[in-house]
Amino acid sequence: MQGLEVRGLSKHFGGLVVSENIDFDLPPGARKALIGPNGAGKSTFANLVTGILAPSGGTIRFDGRDIAGLNEAQRVRLGIAKTFQITTLFPRLTVRENLRLPILEREGLGFRMFRPAGGDPGIEAEVAALIAQFGLDALADRPVLDLAYGQQRLVEMALTLALKPRVLILDEPAAGVPSSETHLITDAIDRLPDDLAVLVIEHDMDLVFKVARSIVVLVQGRILTEGTPQQIAAHAQVRELYLGGGHG
Repeated sequence: MQGLEVRGLSKHFGGLVVSENIDFDLPPGARKALIGPNGAGKSTFANLVTGILAPSGGTIRFDGRDIAGLNEAQRVRLGIAKTFQITTLFPRLTVRENLRLPILEREGLGFRMFRPAGGDPGIEAEVAALIAQFGLDALADRPVLDLAYGQQRLVEMALTLALKPRVLILDEPAAGVPSSETHLITDAIDRLPDDLAVLVIEHDMDLVFKVARSIVVLVQGRILTEGTPQQIAAHAQVRELYLGGGHG
């Protein structure tokens, strides 16, 4: 089973404790959400897992291997990838061109990025498959800057999936997306590979309750509780702290 295993993870900035003794598992195929008030330490946790930050204590293991000594790029190559709250796309390139770039990079062919397209049928087939998976066929040859924001988030998700991760961390996938477009995000998450471990860090509780099978609540750098969406919705302290008593 294995996957991502975090034990006793802590992060201190001087006297400020932002993560404290976190135990967390994300096995293959998981659909887990991390929620909590602003300042709870959600992004810090993601940055510790992905290697952007170094922990002050604790262990992070991936398939039984201690990955503490690996940097962010090495963890991506190992299979741990994260989207960002702000899209990291090339706005003047088309959707197809954007999706081609991480595949070329992954295959060690980054030097071909700016050559004419169409040289490698295998790469073009993979690009086409990503376009189809995320329902981007009609937009494939349009510049990203012409797309609605929700559509840009789909392209970003597809771009991250092009790295062939085994753990995908979606950092605020609905941030800035109009409510009329959030279904694009939930539909895309539903279509992700079954064996891919997915962690969603999100404030949109409607989205969380639609896509997560397990929810972890983080408060002041510590895990308050973990449970099914039904258990979290019924948890009195969570309702008081975060859901405002309003969720189901």
